Amino acid sequence: MALHIWGRLSSINVRKVVWAAQELGLEFTRTDAGLSYGITKTPEYLAKNPNALVPLIDDEGFQLWESNVIVRYLCAKHSAGAMYSTDLRERFDAERWMDWQQTTFNSAGRDAFIQLVRTAPEARKPEAVRASVAATAVVMAMLDAQLAGHAWVTGERLGMADIPLGCEMHRWWGIPDAAFEALGAPREPLGTWPNVARWWAAIQTRPAIRGVLDQPLA
Repeated sequence: MALHIWGRLSSINVRKVVWAAQELGLEFTRTDAGLSYGITKTPEYLAKNPNALVPLIDDEGFQLWESNVIVRYLCAKHSAGAMYSTDLRERFDAERWMDWQQTTFNSAGRDAFIQLVRTAPEARKPEAVRASVAATAVVMAMLDAQLAGHAWVTGERLGMADIPLGCEMHRWWGIPDAAFEALGAPREPLGTWPNVARWWAAIQTRPAIRGVLDQPLA
């Protein structure tokens, strides 16, 4: 039985899982779920994921939710020693950056994304966007420093940590500059952080992101 993924591609967390599956060359089916697609509140879905959120996977009868955990699982199963390091320190370095994506990077950029992508123009709050821009600049500097010593986030080849961080980058830089400028909250250009810019350019050349990180935000 092939891997089955539930979730809409407008979700950053679903993007992580789909990119990981494609990067690993896995066969899978995907069912749109969440928001206007529904499904997540049905008894059948709640029996698999009581959080009523996406993504959810079923891998040969094994159900798993939480996006970064799913990425770890798929990489451990299909790329042990490569995308999922078997060296304890290397693996937990990657784990750290994956957690940082959720606790720090995502938190910094969330308000700008919500205001500029999912809020009607007349209801947007410039102060929230300005705060988000400032917080994300700090995050970019941290990531740039990490990438100064590596081609990828935790080493010289793509690893599991690059996937959630790459999806977060897509969400931030997928917002047009004009949207920030219209609220008087311009962000610094990507070139401000040359290591981040180099890494992001490398991500965009990977065939596995097609249909995932080359899509507009919604």
